[in-house]
Amino acid sequence: MEKRSGIVGFTGTFRENIADVKEGSKVVFTGSVAVCAPFIELLAYTVRDRGFDMLYVPRADAKEARKIKEIENIGYSVVDEKGNPENPDVIVVLGGLAMPKFGCPPEDVIHMIEDISGDKKPKIIGVGFMNIFEREGWDKKINFDTLIDTTMEVVVK
Repeated sequence: MEKRSGIVGFTGTFRENIADVKEGSKVVFTGSVAVCAPFIELLAYTVRDRGFDMLYVPRADAKEARKIKEIENIGYSVVDEKGNPENPDVIVVLGGLAMPKFGCPPEDVIHMIEDISGDKKPKIIGVGFMNIFEREGWDKKINFDTLIDTTMEVVVK
């Protein structure tokens, strides 16, 4: 276990955990509606030089998959263009899905993984905050290859 801090610690850890994935691979992110999208876009930016085909699947509903594209002078964004999430090389599960108010049951994610994986065995990366996967028991239900957990701290002055 290694600890890092700040945004660079968060994004750098993700980048390192996807370093073994070959350029041009398909990376599918799944997360809760609205809450996870900004983090997905930040992580997509982190690997912008890898030529990945990146998609966002809201609430583990594969038929709602949308492409993630670079928008000049903006950054990476989920766009309103359908995409095909089948046969991914990596599936990134965001912790917002494990939040009772915003997410879905872990079985929905497990079924999505099974449905879109085909013959491949994609790398499964969990990205969460404040130990959400452990608190909700998802770490015992989903076979994550890597779990990246970040703690946020806020100070108002």
